[in-house]
Amino acid sequence: MGSCGHGAQPPCFGVSERRADRAARLERETRARLEIRVDDLSGPEIRELLREHLANMRQISPPESVHALPVEGLLKPEVTFWSAWENGELLGCGALKDLDAQGGEIKSMRTSSRHRRRGVAKALLACIISEAVRRGYRRLNVETGSMEAFEPARQLYARAGFTFCGPFADYAEDPNSVFMTKELNEKTDEISSFV
Repeated sequence: MGSCGHGAQPPCFGVSERRADRAARLERETRARLEIRVDDLSGPEIRELLREHLANMRQISPPESVHALPVEGLLKPEVTFWSAWENGELLGCGALKDLDAQGGEIKSMRTSSRHRRRGVAKALLACIISEAVRRGYRRLNVETGSMEAFEPARQLYARAGFTFCGPFADYAEDPNSVFMTKELNEKTDEISSFV
């Protein structure tokens, strides 16, 4: 094991395992210190993160394919919005929009560019799934982009048990959109094996 046919370990032996170990350790540390709370969107930090989110969506998606909600849309009564904090610093956000009595939609998932790859999105997603289960939803949906920039989001949702589906709610087929769903029930492990 670990030899390249000449009895010595190759120089790269264990590098990917060490990176994976470091990433897992950083994720555990972040989750231990992370505070996720319902947010009223009144703070300047969250407003700035949402401005960044909308600007980024408009930069990488055509105008007709930008489905990110503005602050006004996130303040509607059918939307619950969470922010993730560590030592007074905003790390990310996410929202759950009620679609009907049977299900909801994930909206405005965003991790601050300074805090990516630390497990913030996983923690927010686990919180949203947990709330959806608590509400008795039978399904949870998400719309994300089809472009390469959205691949990490699609992978996150797939690891959490989401599968591809057709458009839901008021969405229409769009080559720039990918639709995913997760079936829920009272036995759904809201934390899931992806976390």
